[in-house]
Amino acid sequence: MSETLGKAKVWKKAKKSGKIDIPRSVYIHIPFCRRRCYYCDFPISVLGDRPNNGTSAWIEEYFKVLCREIEITPVLGKPLETVFFGGGTPSLSTVQQIEHTLKAIDKHFGMVSDAEISMEIDPGTFNLQQLRGYLHTGVNRFSLGVQAFQDELLQVCGRSHSLDDIFVAVDLIRQVNIPNFSLDLISGLPHQTLQQWQHSLETAIKIAPDHISCYDLTIEPVTAFGRKYRSGSKPLPKDEMTATMYRVAGETLTGAGYEHYEISNYAKPGYQCRHNRVYWENRSYYAFGMGAASYVAGQRFTRPRTRKEYYAWVETLIEAGGAIDSPHNTSIDNLLETLMLGLRLAEGVDISAIASMFGEETLNNIWDCLQPYYRQGWVEAIDRDNNSVSIEENENVLQVDRIRLTDPEGFLFSNTVLADLFDRLG
Repeated sequence: MSETLGKAKVWKKAKKSGKIDIPRSVYIHIPFCRRRCYYCDFPISVLGDRPNNGTSAWIEEYFKVLCREIEITPVLGKPLETVFFGGGTPSLSTVQQIEHTLKAIDKHFGMVSDAEISMEIDPGTFNLQQLRGYLHTGVNRFSLGVQAFQDELLQVCGRSHSLDDIFVAVDLIRQVNIPNFSLDLISGLPHQTLQQWQHSLETAIKIAPDHISCYDLTIEPVTAFGRKYRSGSKPLPKDEMTATMYRVAGETLTGAGYEHYEISNYAKPGYQCRHNRVYWENRSYYAFGMGAASYVAGQRFTRPRTRKEYYAWVETLIEAGGAIDSPHNTSIDNLLETLMLGLRLAEGVDISAIASMFGEETLNNIWDCLQPYYRQGWVEAIDRDNNSVSIEENENVLQVDRIRLTDPEGFLFSNTVLADLFDRLG
């Protein structure tokens, strides 16, 4: 069976049995960047500061291969509800390349009339004509990669844009009246102070995007930061400071009317990211492009992380008629992923759904493991009216509707809680 959906007879059988979660979302990876940020371990191709100087052919070739992968993928049925162009820097793509890809997706899978079509864009990589063109192709949600509102921190990160570029980008976004606008920030950067973080939050609020993502810096070993810094060492803020930054973000943004609906994400009412909720709810989704990871029929699969290997893989896929073997997730994998992803959401995980999918004994094991954190105030039980309720240790956890991490302390220590669950259940 193929990750990209295998042989048709297998899928028809799965679809007929009703045991398959049919994907309604697509992630498209556009890997090109002007430079690699010092914290980035994503699969990208670096173009330099002049992307059209001898490199436009790279991008054009990539989109041709990308669309071939889309076209060879068997369709399970039902039109798509979300599409997300991530990267990399998708705004280094031309309007025509995005339009051609969306047409290929719509022709092959179909899209509902109100589909959420998101695109990541970076300051300094697009102009007014481009932005209008992207909107005309159907993109209706843009995520601006700001990261910080201080030039010195942008330089520390290796970002290709300046503070001035950010405000130019925001002005362009306002000119075209984008219907859904998100903004990204990063806390815990080298040399970053609490005052700088507070300033970034307040500046973001003044810009008034519909959605704000606040990510805590993660030091990955293969990155420039990973080679230069050890987590918790100077000039990185201490753990106590990054925890304070997290709490300040929650207080500041919720005080400004944003809902804290996921560990790292805040939205005005009605503007939660529909595509990202697919991930957090552990639902199926297609994914295409270099390094893209899909999840279909209980299988997770990541494509090759370099263009050369990805192109060769697509050729093999075409020759095999869309049938390439890939490993299956086990039941325990699905359970752990459901917990890991679902507990990121403010509403937490559905108790009856866990019992139905994995059994009441597994549910009881989960609750036993969470007992210390429940008593500590990091986990709470929620009834159908969304009220936090008390549940004694010997009471049946099925009497409550959901279990969730508390905000902010449960979210802050989510890794501790999840590590214990993985150890107990894995």
